[in-house]
Amino acid sequence: MKIVIKVFILLIISVSGCTLKEKSTNSLHTETYFKEIKEWQRQRNEYQVSETGWVNLAGLFWLKEGINTFGSGKDNDMVFPEGRIAEHGGFMLLKQNIVTLEAVPGVVITFNNVENTSGVVYHPDSTRVTVAHGSLRWLVIRRGDKYGVRLRDFENPLLKSYHDIECFPINPDWRITGRVEWADSSRTIEVTNVLGQTGPQRSVGTLVFSYNGKEYRLDALDEGGNEFFMIFGDETNARETYGAGRYLYVPVPKEGDDVVLDFNKAFNPPCAFTAFATCPLPPKQNVLPFAIRAGEKNYGEH
Repeated sequence: MKIVIKVFILLIISVSGCTLKEKSTNSLHTETYFKEIKEWQRQRNEYQVSETGWVNLAGLFWLKEGINTFGSGKDNDMVFPEGRIAEHGGFMLLKQNIVTLEAVPGVVITFNNVENTSGVVYHPDSTRVTVAHGSLRWLVIRRGDKYGVRLRDFENPLLKSYHDIECFPINPDWRITGRVEWADSSRTIEVTNVLGQTGPQRSVGTLVFSYNGKEYRLDALDEGGNEFFMIFGDETNARETYGAGRYLYVPVPKEGDDVVLDFNKAFNPPCAFTAFATCPLPPKQNVLPFAIRAGEKNYGEH
């Protein structure tokens, strides 16, 4: 009888040990996951105030055909921040889809770090050129048939007043698995940006997942890397999150694997941080009929 009792006790200890071990392992996984999301949040904040982030933007000027003057003077077509450049710095000429720049004498300009007084800053068949003067950096962007100058100021006062992006509490339940319905390589979907321009964007497939027992679908965009790019809306928009939706990168799964949509990494579009961005908006089929309280909340009043 004593032997039976001892065996029973050992069995209990053994089972309890397994249970504790499983709980410990799950706890470790949760702790690791929380650290991963916290690191992602840190990098997001670090990026916003970096040279390539969105907080230093100081202007967006749409070019007209012909001459477009720039400088800090109010009489310029493109008025740059006061004290950063001469009142009249020169002009940019848009002609037959090519943009050239001519600086006035005494205004030091560099083209991709090479000092010059004039040169091509945009050509459809060449690489992007960044123009620099003091703390200012600018380049030409194209949106449909519009050409614009995006201006950065590395001494923008907004860099000092920037605060961390508020996020929802990290919740592993919003790390949802699903499947990919791959599309034909020629498939496109219509996407509209904040300028009101609508155009086709290549969609490599649709991500299908379940939430509260119902199936939902999000069309994914192709940016040429190893991640899908998602533009989506949900019922938190204009209340707790940015009114025009949020973005999400989703790793492309290996063949036969599930796709993982981690909404704890849902993030604000650039337009949440600056008025000088041209963000794409969620296509109507990507607006979800429920609230996703995960990822970044709204920032500022843009």
